[in-house]
Amino acid sequence: MKNIILIFAIISVFSLQSFAQIVVSGIVIDEDGSTLPGVSVIVKGTNIGTMTLINGEYSIRVPEGNNILIFSYIAMKTQEVTIKGFTVNVVMKADENEFEDVVVTAVGVRRGQYSMQSLAMGNSRNNYSGQRRNNNKRRNKKSSQNNVVISSSDNYTDYNTEEYDKIESNSFKDVKQNPVSTLSIDVDNAAYSNVRRFINGSQLPPKGSVRVEEMINYFNYDYPNPTGEHPFSFVTEVSECPWNKENKLIHVGIQGKKIDYDNLKPSNLVFLIDVSGSMSSANKLPLLKKSFMMLVDELGDRDKISIVVYAGAAGLVLPPTFASDKQTIKDALNKLNAGGSTAGGAGIKLAYDIAKKNLIEDGNNRVILATDGDFNTGVSSTDAMIELIEEKRKDGIFLTILGFGMGNYKDGRMEQISNAGNGNYFYIDNIKESEKVFVKEMRANMFTIAKDVKIQIEFNPTNVKSYRLIGYENRLLANEDFNNDKKDAGELGAGHTVTAIYEVVPAGARQNVNTSAPLKYQTTEVSENDVYNDELMTLKFRYKPIKGNKSILIEKTVNNTSIAFNETSNNFRFSASVAAFGMLLRDSEFKGTSTYEMVAKLAKGSKGNDTEGYRDEFIRMVSSAKLLSKK
Repeated sequence: MKNIILIFAIISVFSLQSFAQIVVSGIVIDEDGSTLPGVSVIVKGTNIGTMTLINGEYSIRVPEGNNILIFSYIAMKTQEVTIKGFTVNVVMKADENEFEDVVVTAVGVRRGQYSMQSLAMGNSRNNYSGQRRNNNKRRNKKSSQNNVVISSSDNYTDYNTEEYDKIESNSFKDVKQNPVSTLSIDVDNAAYSNVRRFINGSQLPPKGSVRVEEMINYFNYDYPNPTGEHPFSFVTEVSECPWNKENKLIHVGIQGKKIDYDNLKPSNLVFLIDVSGSMSSANKLPLLKKSFMMLVDELGDRDKISIVVYAGAAGLVLPPTFASDKQTIKDALNKLNAGGSTAGGAGIKLAYDIAKKNLIEDGNNRVILATDGDFNTGVSSTDAMIELIEEKRKDGIFLTILGFGMGNYKDGRMEQISNAGNGNYFYIDNIKESEKVFVKEMRANMFTIAKDVKIQIEFNPTNVKSYRLIGYENRLLANEDFNNDKKDAGELGAGHTVTAIYEVVPAGARQNVNTSAPLKYQTTEVSENDVYNDELMTLKFRYKPIKGNKSILIEKTVNNTSIAFNETSNNFRFSASVAAFGMLLRDSEFKGTSTYEMVAKLAKGSKGNDTEGYRDEFIRMVSSAKLLSKK
């Protein structure tokens, strides 16, 4: 009996302690008045911490008896601020001193996860080491790729099992031997927000995480709306290459038509949610639930929501429910908890079955998979998952993948599954990214206007010696696939923009081009027809209507005219700055004279009407990456 009384007493003490706290919030800015995302905010003397969002705002629970917050950010002086109310706003000042190695102690972190505190406090040269921490001794280890020291506590074991596919950058192609470039469009942007997560955590990202085309396409560009019979408009622009003055850049922009928002077809959405044990940390399932609630608030009364979850097994948590009953849907989300192993294949099968049974003809039928990608039971290999998704997409059901978390994140797997499933792929690193995906760009991300969208460019050897497509390494198609309507390609959402950039070597340039051995049985000859001398290339565009299986072809000729770089559009210059940034992060052999200073200057001069602050955030991220790159 005494033991029972003692247990209740202990529980009561902890319960009282959990309530003896206040919530402090505020905003963090620099001396110029710009908001600072990714600032570490920690309650002094505790392991309680958070990070500021994209708009510089934060909120943190402070236990009674603690009245000091510590604010730290790379290149800024760390500040200790005494709490004198419920609001603490901070102006951070620049610190030009070099950084010393920082010891990062992870306290009470589950296996396979990193705490937001340890990420926020990371050294400017930190990267995931991927090494096992010693569980019996306190000892320091250094990553083979950086200088940060990670100290592990006696009760802490951790593995970093994040996975990224190796990317072989596209090389220059000799136009006489390879005159045609063919690709599937890509409107995914998961790579950008994942790269941002690393940099905001004071780490340079792994090279495999940097898909340059996804970084470029994270941003919307000011392209003209389509006015003709096709739901697209095209823009091309040619000027000098900022990282290689002897070469040219060709900017290709596509604008998808905006749909009539007043007459939207209803949606049949199945939320497929990973509730396995690896999803328990704050930046996984809790953030996931808040993200889905944002989406629920944006849906119309005729839209239907189902919720399928999977851990050791898959199950239907919420049968199809009209979005008018928002509270029932939110209650179902709130009840979700993480635990168990991850049977992703079973969950996908069940979700597609539910979506098919409730299919809305001419409506928006979609499975939304939210996970860290760590499938480990049942159908779990990437190839098996792709085969499963490829089979299910035949039912006219689209797929959206939302990636969450860190430590065991499986980026490559989710990108491949998304590509196979007529889908799009996002990485949600904070609640502001959820707002961007599900509120500000919800219709573009959820309502597809064309499928199997392909681009093919034929370069004119009279004016182009060689070319290189920047990014899109995972989206290249064989030239014969362009006319093959059975070959799957990317989807385009309502109002979406797609941008592709080529670096070209002009004909007659001194630059050497790698060529293959001469053919024995045939030769390649350049047309002597003077009619084509003024043409730089021919752009071909092929797409299928949502309900069609036969593609439609559009062709556009681009003349060999170039404008001065300082006269190019903001679209051209800003996308070039993002491309150069991606090449720097990848340490690409094709980065030329690119520097972080050049990237920042280009971006600042082409920021344009940045109403949401995304381009401002990019500029700050470039500044942080510059500091992190110092040896």
